[in-house]
Amino acid sequence: MSLSIRNQIPGTVTSVTAGEAMSTVKVRLQGGQDITAAITTDAVKDLGFAEGTAVKALVKSTEVSLATGPVSGISIRNQIAGTVTDVATGGAMGSVKVSVEGGELTAAITKDAVEALGLTAGASVVALIKSTEISLATA
Repeated sequence: MSLSIRNQIPGTVTSVTAGEAMSTVKVRLQGGQDITAAITTDAVKDLGFAEGTAVKALVKSTEVSLATGPVSGISIRNQIAGTVTDVATGGAMGSVKVSVEGGELTAAITKDAVEALGLTAGASVVALIKSTEISLATA
């Protein structure tokens, strides 16, 4: 099966907290960074997620925001430090490739944001991803 989701970062489940409808799944990425995914409890059961399960974190490019440093005072806990490797812009949108430990992310953000943040190859950034925007797949 092919997916249009290019952001696929391998990791290992470190914990699962199940609720009636939703669960949080904590994952240690190969690069050592931790993320949390909020997925349905049915998905956790169907995919057999438990501590130690190898997974891939899947994030659509349009769900990756970028900042020039860590951001406090927001509910987004998944903040992954990286370095811009490539920037391509069109009339309205930009595609920013970011190297992170253990993988690479692509962020689809506005051209205005690319310019306002001064994003160029080599720039340090932090990828911001809400837990509800991360899907998990078996590795």
